[in-house]
Amino acid sequence: MSTTDKAPAEAPHESDPTDEAAGAQLSTAPVEDGPAAPVGIGVIGWARWFWRQLTSMRVALILLFLLSLGSIPGSLIPQTQVDAMKVADWKKTHEFWVPTAEKLQLFDVYSSVWFSAIYILLFVSLIGCIVPRTWQFVGQLTGRPPGAPRRLDRLPAYATWRTQKSPDEVLASAKDLLGGRRFRTEAGGNSVAAEKGYLREAGNLIFHIALIVMLVAFAAGQLFKSEGGKLVLRGKGFSNTLTQYDDFKYGSLFSSDDLEPFSFTLDKFDATYEKTGPQKGTARDFKAYVTYSEGAEGAPHKAEIEVNKPLEIDGSKIFLLGHGYAPVISVTDPAGKVIYKDAVPMLPFDANLSSSGAVKVPDGYRNKNGDKEQLGFNAMFVPTFAGEGKGTMLSQFPALDFPVLALSAYHGSLGVDSGLPQNVYQLNTSKLQEFKDADGQLFKKRLLPGESMELPGGEGTVRFEGVERWATFSVTRQPASGLALAGAMAAIGGLAASLFIQRRRVWVRAVRGEDGVTVVEMAGLGRSESAKLPEELSALSAALFERAPSAPAAAPPADAESAGSASSVDEAHEGERA
Repeated sequence: MSTTDKAPAEAPHESDPTDEAAGAQLSTAPVEDGPAAPVGIGVIGWARWFWRQLTSMRVALILLFLLSLGSIPGSLIPQTQVDAMKVADWKKTHEFWVPTAEKLQLFDVYSSVWFSAIYILLFVSLIGCIVPRTWQFVGQLTGRPPGAPRRLDRLPAYATWRTQKSPDEVLASAKDLLGGRRFRTEAGGNSVAAEKGYLREAGNLIFHIALIVMLVAFAAGQLFKSEGGKLVLRGKGFSNTLTQYDDFKYGSLFSSDDLEPFSFTLDKFDATYEKTGPQKGTARDFKAYVTYSEGAEGAPHKAEIEVNKPLEIDGSKIFLLGHGYAPVISVTDPAGKVIYKDAVPMLPFDANLSSSGAVKVPDGYRNKNGDKEQLGFNAMFVPTFAGEGKGTMLSQFPALDFPVLALSAYHGSLGVDSGLPQNVYQLNTSKLQEFKDADGQLFKKRLLPGESMELPGGEGTVRFEGVERWATFSVTRQPASGLALAGAMAAIGGLAASLFIQRRRVWVRAVRGEDGVTVVEMAGLGRSESAKLPEELSALSAALFERAPSAPAAAPPADAESAGSASSVDEAHEGERA
C-alpha cells in the first residue's frame, strides 16, 4: 500500500469540473468577490452595493472596532445617567471642552446618536451575514457529498494499493467503514464519497448568532437597568421604592413600576480584622444579617449577605458594599428637654475607619433666651484612639477598641430651609456662628461613650450615648443578564467548534485493472491544510486494507520498465506488512 502526504499539485491548464466540485462548499463563509463599484444604475444598484459592503466581514470587523473606540469616552468622561454630580464637577474643571463634549454627546455616550448608529449597523451587518450562511449550511446538511475527482492523486492526502477483492466488495467495505466512523457517505459509479465535520460550520453560525444574542442582551440591560445605593443602620429597614434610595441611576426605558416590591431589615453586622503581624487591620470577613420579605405582605425570611455573595430577590440583587460607624448622640436644650437623639453615620476616610461627619439639629431647639435656632456640629470619630498626646485624631485599628468622638459646635441657620440639597456628611457654616470657649476660640471637645459636653453659656448639653454600625447596600436590577451569559457561553462553544473541528472529505475509488486486479485509491481533502487529515486517511486506509488486503505480486512483464514499476509497488507493500 502506498500512502502520500503532499501539497496540492499545480492546477492543470484546463480546469476539471469534478476537481472544483470536490472542494466546493467546505465552508459557509461568504465569498467577497463582488465588484468594487455599485452594480447597475440608479437606486437599486447603489442599495445592492451598500448591502454587500455592510454585510461583508471586513465592515463587520470595522464596526466592532468603532464600537470599542466609542466606549472609550464613556469610560473616561463621567456620564449623566451614572453620576450627574461628577458630570457637573468635570464641566467646572474642563470648561474649554464642555461645548465640544456636549455637541458630541460625550456625557451620554451609550445613548448618543452616533453610538446607537454604530450599534444598529453592527447588528444589521451580523444578521445580513448570518441569514445567507444559515440557508447555505441547511443546504449542505440536506445535500450529499460530491463525487470523486478524476485525479485523486492530486489531492493533499492520497493512498493506493492493489487487491484481489472485486470493486463492488471494496466499495461496500469502504462505505461500511466510513459510515461506522460517522462519515456521511454516498456511493456513485466506481467510487464512494464521504464527508465529516459539519459541526465546524455549525460552530461558526452559533458564534455569530451568539454575538447577536449578546448585543440584544446588552442593549436590553442598558435600557431597562436600575441601580441604587442605600445606607442602612443596624435595626433599621429599607423598602424598594425610589424615595428610599440615597442615590439611584437607571436606563432610558426604566419605569418605577419595574421595581420589585420587597423590603429588608439589617439585624446585625459582623466584621473581623487581622490583629497582629504585617497585615494588622486588614479586613478578613464582612457579613450582614438581614430579615427580608417579598411583596407587600410576604413572610419574613432570614439571610446573610457577604461581599461578592449577594441576596437575590425576584430578579434584584442586593450587594454588600461597605460599612462604618454611627455614634449615637443626644442633644438637650437649656430647659433640660431632649430635643434630638439619633445615630449619625460617619463617612470613613482611611483603612482604619477614621471617620468624619456632621450632626445637624434642625428642629426643636430654643436658646436660653427662648429664640429658635438650629444647631450643627462638625464630628470626627475614631474607633480606636491612640490616646491623649499620642498623635492626631486618627484611628489605630478598625475595630471598636477605644472609640472617641470629637465635636465642634455651631448655632444659627443650617441652610436646610432653602430647599437646596446638602451633603449629609458636611456642615455648611456660612450662616452659622461658632460657640466660643473661655479663650474665645471655637468650642470643641473629645468624648468617650457615656460622656457629655456642656455648651457655653448654659445653651444645652450634648451627650455621646454609644456607637451603632451601618452598612451600605447596592440594589441592582440587570435585565437579560442570564441571556447575555448564555450568549457568551454559546459564543465560546461555537468558537471552539470552529477552531478544533475540521471539515474534510474522503473518496474511495475501486476499478479493475487490465490484469484483472482491483486498484484501490483513497484521497482526502480538508478546508485547510492540517496534519490530522493525512493521519486520519492513513488510519482509514489501514482499516480498509485489512478488509481488502494487497494482491500477490504479479509475474514480471516483458517490459523491464513496467516490471520495475510493478515490483516497486509490491516491494513497498511487503515492506509495510513487514
